[in-house]
Amino acid sequence: MIKTGAQHIEMLRDGRQVYINGQTAGDVTAHPAFRQTIRSVGMLYDFQARPDNRALMTFEVPESGGQRANRIWQLPRSHAELVQRRTALEAWTELHYGFLGRAPDHVASCISGMFMGIEVFEAYDKTRAGALADYYRYARDNDLYLTYVIINPQADRSKSAGEQQDRFLTASVVDQDAAGLTIRGAKMLATGGIMANEVFVTCIQPLREGDEPYAVSFAVPMNAGGLKILSRKSYEESAASVFDNPLASRFDENDAVLYFDNVKVPWERVFINGDIAMCQRQFHATPAHVFQNYQAQIRLMVKMRFLVGIARRIAETNGVINFPQVREMLGVLAAQNTMVDALVHAMEVKGRMLGAYFVPDAHTLYSAQVLTQQLYAGVILALRDLAGGGLIMLPSSVQDFADPELCSLIEKTQQSPVSSSKGRVKFFKLAWDAIGSEFASRHTQYEMFYAGATFVTKGHSFRTFDWDRCTQLVDHMLDSYSLDDEVDRAAPVAA
Repeated sequence: MIKTGAQHIEMLRDGRQVYINGQTAGDVTAHPAFRQTIRSVGMLYDFQARPDNRALMTFEVPESGGQRANRIWQLPRSHAELVQRRTALEAWTELHYGFLGRAPDHVASCISGMFMGIEVFEAYDKTRAGALADYYRYARDNDLYLTYVIINPQADRSKSAGEQQDRFLTASVVDQDAAGLTIRGAKMLATGGIMANEVFVTCIQPLREGDEPYAVSFAVPMNAGGLKILSRKSYEESAASVFDNPLASRFDENDAVLYFDNVKVPWERVFINGDIAMCQRQFHATPAHVFQNYQAQIRLMVKMRFLVGIARRIAETNGVINFPQVREMLGVLAAQNTMVDALVHAMEVKGRMLGAYFVPDAHTLYSAQVLTQQLYAGVILALRDLAGGGLIMLPSSVQDFADPELCSLIEKTQQSPVSSSKGRVKFFKLAWDAIGSEFASRHTQYEMFYAGATFVTKGHSFRTFDWDRCTQLVDHMLDSYSLDDEVDRAAPVAA
């Protein structure tokens, strides 16, 4: 089905156990910590359901008799189809300006990538492969919003999952029977989980011998019996108004720790059980890791456009757009924006066929991750530098405008050569929410580490680079001359 926003919101009224501020949240669609962002997610589904967006946002499922699905589930069979899918993801991302880091297209890309490499699962276990294939089709056909938890609680990072003081700190298999697995322990980080339908649970971090109980891969609904969702502080709940926090009030996707309190997982939802090597292979021997992070770079590409737009507007609002040093700074930001854009397109142009499917180029993707992890914090700093005190010299809240005397003072003290005082305050409230607020700080941290620690992304770049092509050039140069030849040339000619 092609889901609408109302249908998605109704699906979230399923009794899921969300904990925030010391108590259960109840109906998350009505809770002040989540309701506005849930409506923003609903907006995504309303956008795809519009008849005029049918061709943009959906594709005809092969051998379905005309059934259509969201392009987040499309398996590209050519460069043209990959670009077509990216265009849809780009349009969706523009609705949230890149601030929903785990919107529905992210984990859908992961599961789709695993399905594209289904032969890797078949070599491991045909029954588990069948379960994954069935789940891909189920999620696609029901237009599910998936999140994932693929990282273990930090605890003592010098020890493996099985060596922690509490054996069940990290989610692991407690028992298994004819019905399925029983899981106990925690996983992180369920970004977007409170707004999602289901969660994909596995481990992307390397496991050691003896960690087999933690080497699982499965999916369960967010209202599964025994699943506890521990929310972080809600920036949406703390937002005074949309005017004061236009991003935090509507696009705080939230992050949560999941605790599995003896959660039963039926076998038809289990894709890996007790195989350490396969936990890594599901990501790196299939297109999954590349496909999910390609989606993340599409999202970042849109977010960069938004941030560079803020930079330009700051310069205009402050009347410094013609200062040479400001134009120089904007020029650098423009170049960085275009670099991200170019890398996304290069992933596609340099992509290749993998069996029946066309997948983005791995090393170009990992190059983008290495560069953008370092880039984002610098972009935020540049925007802060451009804005100066304008980011913090703002009225306390929208309520100040309700008082005539205060409103008059705001008109005198908040001036701009290109905007009214209200327009200036409105813009700088947005800029602060994007680059300086607690919400913005979380996003800086997210962009720096969502792909893993920097040594991880650099390792992926090292692993996938064509070193031979480079060293062959060096060898060719070295082979073009020899010491003996040079000695002979340098020898004095006999009289």
